[in-house]
Amino acid sequence: MSRDNWDKEIAEIHQRREMAKQHGGEEAVARHHAKGRMTLRERIDTLIDPGSFKETGMGAGGAEKDENGNLTGFTPSNFILGFAQVDERPIIIGGEDFTIGGGSPTVAGLRKSVYTEELACQYKVPLVRLHEGGGGSVLGAAGKKGRSAGPVGASVAEQPRFKSVGEAMAMVPVASAAMGPVAGLPAARLVASHFVTMSRDTAQILIAGPAVVKRALGFDLTKEELGGADVHAANGVVDAVAANEAEALEQIRTFLGYMPQNVWELAPIVDTGDPADRADDKLATIVPRNRRKAFDMRKLVDHVVDRGSFFEMGRKFGPGQITGLARMNGQSVGILSNDGRFYAGAMTSEGAQKVRRFIEICDTFHLPMISLIDEPGFMIGPEAESGGAIRYGTSAVLAAATYSAPWASVLVRKNYGVAAAAHYGPDGYVLAWPSAEMGALPLEGGVAVAFGREIAAAENPEARRKELEDELAARLSPFPRSESYAFHELIDPRETRPMLCDWIKLVQPVLPQLLGPRHFGIRP
Repeated sequence: MSRDNWDKEIAEIHQRREMAKQHGGEEAVARHHAKGRMTLRERIDTLIDPGSFKETGMGAGGAEKDENGNLTGFTPSNFILGFAQVDERPIIIGGEDFTIGGGSPTVAGLRKSVYTEELACQYKVPLVRLHEGGGGSVLGAAGKKGRSAGPVGASVAEQPRFKSVGEAMAMVPVASAAMGPVAGLPAARLVASHFVTMSRDTAQILIAGPAVVKRALGFDLTKEELGGADVHAANGVVDAVAANEAEALEQIRTFLGYMPQNVWELAPIVDTGDPADRADDKLATIVPRNRRKAFDMRKLVDHVVDRGSFFEMGRKFGPGQITGLARMNGQSVGILSNDGRFYAGAMTSEGAQKVRRFIEICDTFHLPMISLIDEPGFMIGPEAESGGAIRYGTSAVLAAATYSAPWASVLVRKNYGVAAAAHYGPDGYVLAWPSAEMGALPLEGGVAVAFGREIAAAENPEARRKELEDELAARLSPFPRSESYAFHELIDPRETRPMLCDWIKLVQPVLPQLLGPRHFGIRP
């Protein structure tokens, strides 16, 4: 008997969708949960606004049918992709499904993963990737037999796989998280992001896993030893480490909150409820009079920006430099500073790399930059020379010198050498505290160079050194420079927030003129 309807086919569509939601099956999901890890769909639901996920490609995968053509099984592609919303703003979100083949790409899964960045570029919305899986296999994406009925290899006319990855980073905010073991292609795409986090209790990031490393190099190491959270927080591969998956997802939500949708839009202004004219008395005493005594710069930052808004990126990498996002009177801004408790705040090669990358991220998305300066200069010594500190440091300086968005600099304490130039943008707004000091060299090093013979010839060299340092320290007062109009204003530290908030109001009308992609020339 013939049919005049499509009921069977329609029913099969819905059946396939239900099967796709089962991931790799009950046993695979149970094993995944037993390792303390969420499924990919659970991660997506945790991150996004409730009910906002609109999946694309649910039907991609492999179907099994009986001799009568009835559907008996369906294995979905192991990459889930779709549109969603975070804080009522659209995003693209995708990631590997580890419950199917350990996340190593199937044919359809690979196609969907490559399409992810193309969708973000097409719709000009932020991209979120939740990675967990390996890269390619010696067997290929065709399966365990390693054979495919189709052509072998990609077409010579195919676009480079990473072309859209690079284009997305120039157009939209990209945030990624390592949620479990991440290796090969997923690891490369993970770091091709403006913000990268990883879950300490479940994730590792690897170019190659322990078996490959042992076979190739003879090192017998665990995944954690090769690519655990402590490794990648220190080397700058990740911007943050989360205690668990839920915290990693919350970090991504927070990061996106500071960002515009794309380079053609401005970051949202958020009413934080913190008065623009708030003047915190603690700022008047936060910098010690003893020049050799360090202080907590992060506390200073917290007193200046909108309360609770500072979101630090890359704390463990190049720790003498502080980089992060914040809000001033609701406006998203970049914060650049120094931590004098590490190398007195000096700029190492690692710190310079962190600074340059952060400056470029903020420049890409047209965020005003605020630098709170306690910079003694480039790190010196054999490690600094062998690590190329001068090259990386100069690159950071040039990134600042060519910044396109408004820049404000506050001289809090030290401001020495070429490295200090990384804290100033073109046409910047410059304020100084009474604790500010500046020059070509830090006082101690300058005295050693200029008065080396005199110190050596003195009856008590150390006493003469101290006498000279104390004498010259008295000349470092910012008042003479203020009289020469070296700053826009020498201020009471308690005025820092009100004056920066006034500056923010002045520069906001300029920001729409900056919209569009940024292009950076070659740097050292």
